[in-house]
Amino acid sequence: MRSKIANGFITTLGYLLSPLSWWNDLFLNIPLAYGFALLFGLLTEKLFYPMLVIGYWLTNIIGFMLMHRGVKGFINKGKKAYTKNELIKDIVFSLLYTLIIVVLIKMGWLKFPTLYFK
Repeated sequence: MRSKIANGFITTLGYLLSPLSWWNDLFLNIPLAYGFALLFGLLTEKLFYPMLVIGYWLTNIIGFMLMHRGVKGFINKGKKAYTKNELIKDIVFSLLYTLIIVVLIKMGWLKFPTLYFK
């Protein structure tokens, strides 16, 4: 029973971080990526934008890894595995979301915190 709860929690957390839940970016992935980039931006502002994109990608990759691990705990032999087509679709969505982040940066909507007050 304990293992099912743990696998369910890991799978849910992975789903929330993955690009499979399109709504999560506004509430989870972008704020996490922003915080990640902020840490590097404190060293030098030049790192902020590239680390924002890298941080966003990391949240998606970690989401997939957590989902894979959690689901693997549930799956019995003979069940359908994560297919190549699903992986390609998920990568395409991640690329689209990354493009949106780049556009938001270029439009000036996402920037280093001190730049909001200039």
